[in-house]
Amino acid sequence: MFLLRLSVLALIFSTGLSAQAPAAPPPVPVTDVMALLTVKPETRADAMRVLPEEVRQTALLYLSGKIDQWYSRADGKGVIFFLRCQTVEEAKALMEGLPLHKAGYVEMEYIPVGPLAPLRLLTTQPASGNASGK
Repeated sequence: MFLLRLSVLALIFSTGLSAQAPAAPPPVPVTDVMALLTVKPETRADAMRVLPEEVRQTALLYLSGKIDQWYSRADGKGVIFFLRCQTVEEAKALMEGLPLHKAGYVEMEYIPVGPLAPLRLLTTQPASGNASGK
């Protein structure tokens, strides 16, 4: 038992860990939702018939400030939107109103995104004591 305790203490000190668990990082605020639209291969020909109305309604979403950025997927399977939404539910409501989605021609994936969380490490004050030993 003594050796086990000694091993745990050695591990804690060698890795620079304190006896207390580190505080959980603050949650990342959601600033946008990335929506990946993939046209179902079996519906591609049918999807082309509703594409003009899809493009018109998508342009209106852009002009109303709901779409921040939009890209074609390099694999040719669909598009990617960065929507100015703070929840996936809000993004779904926008995308489910578009003709391709209403007709069942596409599959959607939603990913909430926000500021790059590891940058917080650059904004925290170093612990007391200097790493150089001064």
